[in-house]
Amino acid sequence: MPITDVSPGVAIAYESFGDPRDPPVLLVMGFGAQMIAWHEDFCRALADRGRYVVRYDNRDSGLSTRFDEHPVDIGQFINAVSSGDIPSALAMAPYRLQDMADDGLGLLAALGIERAHVVGASMGGMIAQTMAITHPERVLTLTSMMSSTGESEYGRSSPEAQAVLFSPKPSDREAYIAAADRELVWASRRYGDPAVLRELAANSYDRAHYPAGVGRQLAAMILSGSRADALRELRVPTLVIHGLDDTLIDPSGGHRTADLVPGAELLLIPDMGHDRPRELWSEIIDAVETHTS
Repeated sequence: MPITDVSPGVAIAYESFGDPRDPPVLLVMGFGAQMIAWHEDFCRALADRGRYVVRYDNRDSGLSTRFDEHPVDIGQFINAVSSGDIPSALAMAPYRLQDMADDGLGLLAALGIERAHVVGASMGGMIAQTMAITHPERVLTLTSMMSSTGESEYGRSSPEAQAVLFSPKPSDREAYIAAADRELVWASRRYGDPAVLRELAANSYDRAHYPAGVGRQLAAMILSGSRADALRELRVPTLVIHGLDDTLIDPSGGHRTADLVPGAELLLIPDMGHDRPRELWSEIIDAVETHTS
């Protein structure tokens, strides 16, 4: 697994698929997830459509740089934000979404890629939006998937989904894998499969189990604030994809993103939750292929 320095003190693990001479597509993963959540078969299928696909671990996940010197307790952070103690919350967070966006752009530079199509899911969509906002000259197209704008009134989680997201996961391997079943709360109602969730949990645990990073990623996501004004000014061709079964980021997040970005296309997918079921890969990949043509 290649790992490359993208800035002083930050190294990013990545993997590529396809022919480097094809149009590059950078896949950006979401909160607490490793790059393997972009399934290898999905990446290869997209590469088979004539794309050079790059997936990577965000900082504080997988095999990329970890910020152990800045511990963040999720409970304390949420209490600080909820009580309006923003100075304390800010003091806990060592980086923002902008820094995570710079990591992705730094990876592209390290690979000799000047401009790329950027596809981000969930928090990865927020990172991808930030790349397009701050460095539009580096982003050929933006695809924001199952994401939102940073405005608290859009893309809200259901109480059940939020409870699962913030509930501590077991440290024991077998219990950790079994706990993946909880994520059915935001999965596709039709295609959600506990076996698929457990397989990803097992692979993630064995590859790089690192729960300490999620607090810092959460802080980056929350404290980066609204992108609404910047999205109104965005001129990068944009596709917004959202599943109608999504309870972790309500489809209003996708609607709002598409409403704000001039000329954005909105694709709402029935039977898709906060996941990418294999049964829907063809529709998703078709849309990405068309958008990146």
